[in-house]
Parts: sequence; C-alpha cells; structure tokens
Amino acid sequence: MTDTHGFPILSVITFLPAIGATFIVFFIKKEKIEVIKWSALFISLYLPFAYDSKNPDFQWVEKSVWIKRFGIHYFLGVDGISLLLVLLATFITVVCILASWSEITKKVKGYMALFLYIETASLGVFLSMDLFLFYVFWEAVLIPMVFIIGIWGGSKRLYSAIKFFIFTFLGSLFMLIGILALYFYHGKMTGVYTFDATTLFQNPVSPGLQFWIFIAFFMGFAVKVPMFPLHTWLPDAHTEAPTAGSIVLAAVLLKLGTYGFLRFSLPLLPNASMQFAPLMIGVSLFAIIYGALVTIAQKDIKKLIAYSSVSHMGFVMLGMFTLNAEGLKGSVMQMINHGISTGALFLLVGMIYERTHTRMIGDYTGIFKIMPEGSLKDLGWRERIVTIPFIIMVFWIGIFPGPVLQTMDASLNNLIKQVERNYKKALAYGDTLPDSTEATATIRNAAGDSGLERIDR
Repeated sequence: MTDTHGFPILSVITFLPAIGATFIVFFIKKEKIEVIKWSALFISLYLPFAYDSKNPDFQWVEKSVWIKRFGIHYFLGVDGISLLLVLLATFITVVCILASWSEITKKVKGYMALFLYIETASLGVFLSMDLFLFYVFWEAVLIPMVFIIGIWGGSKRLYSAIKFFIFTFLGSLFMLIGILALYFYHGKMTGVYTFDATTLFQNPVSPGLQFWIFIAFFMGFAVKVPMFPLHTWLPDAHTEAPTAGSIVLAAVLLKLGTYGFLRFSLPLLPNASMQFAPLMIGVSLFAIIYGALVTIAQKDIKKLIAYSSVSHMGFVMLGMFTLNAEGLKGSVMQMINHGISTGALFLLVGMIYERTHTRMIGDYTGIFKIMPEGSLKDLGWRERIVTIPFIIMVFWIGIFPGPVLQTMDASLNNLIKQVERNYKKALAYGDTLPDSTEATATIRNAAGDSGLERIDR
C-alpha cells in the first residue's frame, strides 16, 4: 500500500459530491434551476480527473482512528479494481445530471442533491477498507435511491420504492451479522477487536464458521447484484424510476454487490467461497438463461433492459466464481461493460420516451417509422454530449481493452494470492478455535511470509 501524509485526495473525491449537494440544498434558490443543474454537473465533472491509473496497488491510503473503543477506523484506499469502478461511478453521475436536464421539472433542488449523495455513498463503498465504514456507506446508498424512485418515479413508484427498500435493507442486516461475526472472531483469537479489512485478511476464519458468514454476506451482496431468486425488486425499480434513476441503478448500484463479493467474500472467506463455487456457478448459469428468456417476453422496453441485467450480471458472477485469473479478469471487465452499455440503453430509452411518451414496444411499430431518417437532428446539445462518450467507450473497450485490463491485472493477481494463502491458513486451523496466543503468533509469522506455504500449528 502507498500511504499518504499529504493532501487527502480520496476524502475530497468521496465527500465533494455530498458537500456540493448540501450547498445546493441550503444556498441555491429553488427558482435558479439552471444554476442547480450546472452546480451539480461541475461538481461531478471534477472527480474523474483526480486519479492516477498507473499504480494498480492500493494508493493514496488514508487511515485514522474513528471510534477507538470499538476498533473502527476511517480507512480509505484505492487499487486497480476499485479505481475502475470509481471512474465509472463519477462518469455515470455526470450522465445522470445531463439526462435529467429537461425531464425533471419539480423539486429539482432535492433531486440533484440526492444524486450527489448517492455518488458520495457509492464512492465510499468502493474505497472503504474498514468493514464498519463500508457498511455505513453501503446503507447510505439506500435512502437517496428510495426517495428518487418514490418521489420522481412512475404511477407505481411507492410500491417499487418500498419493495426496493425491504429487499436491500433486509439483505444488509444479514451482511451486518456476518461483519460482526468476523469482528468478534478476530477479537477472541487475538484480543484485538477491529473492523480493519487488511488486518482481517491476515487472519482467516475457520472453515466451519466461514460457511455461515458466507451465507450472511451472500444475502447482502446477492440482493444488490441481484442474483436469482433475489432479483424480483429490480424490474419494478427500473420501470418506475426516472431515467437517471434507472441509469445509476444499473450502472453503479448493481456493481456494489459484485464488488462486495470480490473485495471481501473471496479473501476473507476463501474456503467457503470454494465450497459454494459450484452452487454459485450453477445459479449464475441459470440466471443467464432465465434472464435472457424473460427478456424476450417483455413488452415494456425498460423491463426488457432490466431483465437483461439479470442475465448480464450472471456472467459477472460466473466469471468471479471460476476462481481463476481469467475468470476474475472477465468478471471485472463485464462489470465495466455492463455499466457502460446498460447505462447507455436506459439513456436512449429516456430520449425516446421524451418524444413518444410510451415505453411499450408494440406502440413503436418500428423506431424507424416514428423517427425516420433525419429526425435525429432534433437532438439537443445535452443529448449529443452525453451520447458521444458512451459510443467512444463502447468502441474503445471493444477494440483496445488493454489499458483497462492492465489497470486491474496486478490487483487481481494479488487478490488470487491472498485467496490461496488464506485458504491454506484456514485449513491449518480446521474447525477449531485456536487460543489467542497461538493465533497471534500465526498472524505475526504470516505477516512476514510472502509465499504461499502452509502455516503449521
């Protein structure tokens, strides 16, 4: 890890959107709609330019004690995996602001502020290396999205918002139980109670306990992905959310779940991850086929894209639980691909809806008949600006994916070594709980062991 004692760049990047949102709420008048939109846009545009993608390891690390009594730290760091998702989140926020330029005409101040709060919370999830801090940011994403669906959504917005809240909140409670289990296990082993993920990575849980913690994490992460059969909230949320809400939900929020599996489930619970791998692969394969078949049957174009996401995210999980370098690399690449392509699809649906005022595919009877050649000349500057980057990124990643792959390579290789090392450590413990003296000695030995040798008791 590369520590930083200078400018806290990650904190600035993370909290700048929230500061901007607060400024919008308290200091910009409701009548100044254009000022509100420009403020939100410029605050979002600042973020993608603050990163150095040349260093794939954890960099710009910021760590300080937050709540000493409970071993909670304010701990941020970025590596090649999280860097790509941070850049995706900051770009998508700009898209959401532009996509709402003419669609949203009521309560604009609150609407723009909520998207910036979502950006701060999402960035916090991708950058947090303390599990308690991770959970705080994870929950902070939920409330703004519920309000966006519930206030600016369609005719069934309250039903969809409540369903989204119940699914994701209950899943998060299971994840919290798993986090607390890790916390107390480490405390009982070493006498040190901490949520520091880098410390917990050095002290894998016994295989027997890993089984139950994996299930708890699965409930929290799988709902967000979403994995079958925990996906039923997604089509309703997408259908009723405003255009920008659907974009951020598909492009960013779904990635929180896959990132959670990759960042925490695999290195903290390697034995359980390998134990559950056949089941996860089987469910992912089913989701790919099921999502594709249900997609074909949809009459609402928003639901069509929503169900296609179930299929696409199945590929992400399939690659991840092959538990090899190629699969993990493909999983991360598909996260980025899905964020770009699905975000663009929802953006295009929003553009079409503004002109036709319908989402029913049957009403279009062929887009060409309703929007004949030359009709795209009515595209405004906002629509052109936001569409061009999507087109460029689709062709760039498709033709020349090298920079993206190189950014994640070293971080994924480190992750694989960490999973292998922790798998062997956990086997050394077996299902018994070693005493604190023995565990502490093991951890100290492991800290100086750069290889993958088995740690004997």
